[in-house]
Amino acid sequence: MYSLRRWWDRHRTFLVLASLALGTGVFLQQTGGGIIYEVYRLLAQPFHAGSRSDLVLQDARLQEYQQRLEELESQNQQLKELLEFKGKIPKQGITAQVIGRSADHWWQQLLLGRGRSDGVQVGDVVMAPGGLVGRVFEVTQGTSRVLLLSDPSSRVGVTISRSRFMGYMRGTSANRAVMEFFDKVPDVQRGDMIVTSGFSCLFPAGLPIGRVESVDLSKSPAPEAVITLSSPVSSLEWAMIYPRSQSQSSEASCDATVSPRSPG
Repeated sequence: MYSLRRWWDRHRTFLVLASLALGTGVFLQQTGGGIIYEVYRLLAQPFHAGSRSDLVLQDARLQEYQQRLEELESQNQQLKELLEFKGKIPKQGITAQVIGRSADHWWQQLLLGRGRSDGVQVGDVVMAPGGLVGRVFEVTQGTSRVLLLSDPSSRVGVTISRSRFMGYMRGTSANRAVMEFFDKVPDVQRGDMIVTSGFSCLFPAGLPIGRVESVDLSKSPAPEAVITLSSPVSSLEWAMIYPRSQSQSSEASCDATVSPRSPG
């Protein structure tokens, strides 16, 4: 017994260290060395502060590229719709991008990136997917300014496609317009399609404008209808410019038009 105790006292330290080493080895084998990686990561984190900044920058760049891709896809879709719309109209038109628009005159005017050098003239018709947008009232060498249908100063001769009852339409600074009928008791219904009239002197007949949203036959001095414009005037980014027919005169009296206001 005395000999065993002396042997234990002599080899105790070695046996304890060997047991710890063996246990550590088994533990590391079971955990796959994960604990060592975590300890190393915690100890080395202060020396890798720049890596986190790099990751943040990479993530920001990735988001920027994704946003740019989405914007390009949106523009491509708009151009595709415009080209499909152009193919449905027999006349050759000029594709133009909206390059300027004043917040104070959002529903009144817009500026297109095509001008005199592209063959654009005052009085040319401006359309977009959905129908008529307005007409050109001012042209420079490289730009053209458009008076929108939604401008309160705009007056357009229109007719009900179904019943052929006529009147004139004025803008309301919104995506709706008001049609005032010539007849006291017009045949008009909610949902009727509105097109430019054959008596219109500013626009060719039959151009789509919108649909009847509501009717007020008791309105004085003439019945009125609220028209929802079919062209996306509020979000327009591209348009088509078509030459005005030589037989149409902007000075004619059949389309009453107030001179457009210049943006302040």
